[in-house]
Amino acid sequence: MGMTISEKILARAARLNKTKAGDIVWVKVDKAMMDDILGPRVEIAENLKKLKKDVWDRNKVVIISDHYTPPANAKQAQIVKFTRDWAREYGIDNYYEFIGPCHQIMVEKGHALPGKVLLGTDSHTCMYGAMGAFATGIGSTEMLGVLVTGEIWLKVPETIKVIWEGNLKKGVMAKDVILKTIGEVGHAGATYKAVEHVGNTIENMIMDERMCISNMAIEMGAKAGIIPADDKTKDYLLNRGINDGYEIYKSDNDAKYCDTLYFKAEELEPVVSCPNEVDNVTEIKNVEGTPIHQAYIGSCTGGRYNDLLQASNVLKGKKIAKGVRLLVSPASKEVWDKCAKDGILQILSEAGSTILAPSCGACLGLHSGALASGEVCISSTNRNFLGRMGSKDSKVYLGSPLSVAASSIEGNIVDPRKYL
Repeated sequence: MGMTISEKILARAARLNKTKAGDIVWVKVDKAMMDDILGPRVEIAENLKKLKKDVWDRNKVVIISDHYTPPANAKQAQIVKFTRDWAREYGIDNYYEFIGPCHQIMVEKGHALPGKVLLGTDSHTCMYGAMGAFATGIGSTEMLGVLVTGEIWLKVPETIKVIWEGNLKKGVMAKDVILKTIGEVGHAGATYKAVEHVGNTIENMIMDERMCISNMAIEMGAKAGIIPADDKTKDYLLNRGINDGYEIYKSDNDAKYCDTLYFKAEELEPVVSCPNEVDNVTEIKNVEGTPIHQAYIGSCTGGRYNDLLQASNVLKGKKIAKGVRLLVSPASKEVWDKCAKDGILQILSEAGSTILAPSCGACLGLHSGALASGEVCISSTNRNFLGRMGSKDSKVYLGSPLSVAASSIEGNIVDPRKYL
């Protein structure tokens, strides 16, 4: 019996010739990421001192302050300061702040590479699976163990193969693909499983779109969301000056999967995830006309260059509806700069949008766009849980950047294709 990508990567990291689903293995961690909200705060910092231990490998630890940047109050500022000071104290050179959500930065800075085992104190760490890596989120207690030893035990997950074949219709994006997938699998249907996304629909996607797919694997309970690395992956890395130091793995033809799902891309219509569960998915036409107060394009899920470019194509020469606010938070400073250089931010601004700093803030209601009681938002982010973006009496719909942009024009949720 052959092995899946996940089984191969974990076998390599565990220094074994072979693993199979269900095995418990001790693996060497290639990169450990912490952010400010779940990073080196009391639990990790105090216990590390009690253990009288140092970080096992400073070059393999990455710390990114993103949730509380820019700080909205003194408490948030103190947390960012503590994170910054802790990184300096332990000699962590890979420290970044104020330049965007951690997952985008991990990819941009070359820390997420094919074939690697990457762990992070954030549930959407699974995004690095878009690079052909095995990446998953862990808690602070587990991260403490990783910081001290550089190792962790993992159960090798079963794998669900998700096949998308065919060409997407105009106006349908990667966000629609992953929302449709989550709607079929369910919010717990892939619990502690790896989800392997394959098929020519996925192969034809640019890296920006692939990251959106893998980012949301956790929304169906998955341990990891992997897209096999290919020439597009290698070209993406080469453009960032990386041409070695990684290994590409492919699943064997006789690899064992616990389930296989097949989708036809040409049958997919624009969809939205309705309050208050990500798997509460329906075609956008079924909620068309729902009034909104806020539209949000941003985050590590829907704020990359292609996302803002597509939104600008909808909004060029138009104005957002009166009484509606459109907030745009580029996924990183790099994305912000490129969109500014190419005139995309100008188009969005002239349409009436507010351009925010690259940050996690509004995505989880911390700052820069929290919702009030009774307000409705359509967002390109990854979660719409009760109270996710502010008041527990608010509602959040999830859609593609195209759907968000189009809805901001009408002040109601709308199929974006009428504006293309």
